[in-house]
Amino acid sequence: MVLEQLDTLYREVILDHFREPHNHGELPDAQIKAQGTNPLCGDEMAFWVKLNGDHIEQVKFSGKGCAISQAAASMLTEQLKGKSLKDAHGLIQTMRAMMQGQEPSPQADLGDLESLAGVRKFPVRIKCAALSWNILEQGLQDYQRKGAA
Repeated sequence: MVLEQLDTLYREVILDHFREPHNHGELPDAQIKAQGTNPLCGDEMAFWVKLNGDHIEQVKFSGKGCAISQAAASMLTEQLKGKSLKDAHGLIQTMRAMMQGQEPSPQADLGDLESLAGVRKFPVRIKCAALSWNILEQGLQDYQRKGAA
């Protein structure tokens, strides 16, 4: 019964983020812009990240697709605000590990992203959830590569 209630709660969190996404829109003065698609289902997404030094000051996304992809992006933007680039990479790795069945560290602050743990029961939907952090990771890597060049 408790697991069923948790599944219901998590589904509600996902639907809330889908219906009323947080940080939706564009940031014209962002240092990082990354976009991508999930060719299996047609989800499309773009991220804009504005930095203050090596910390994420603002992050927004836009896109279209299924509830899971859009909700995951909304949740991710919420968790990234104020984080260092290093912490952002760590969050992405934590989410990737969670989708592979690993339990996140008790110290990991996932916020609403934790509600995506149930997605791993549906392997075909994992790519929908992972689209946002895969795109963001590519954008962060491109930015850091350009800075190192």
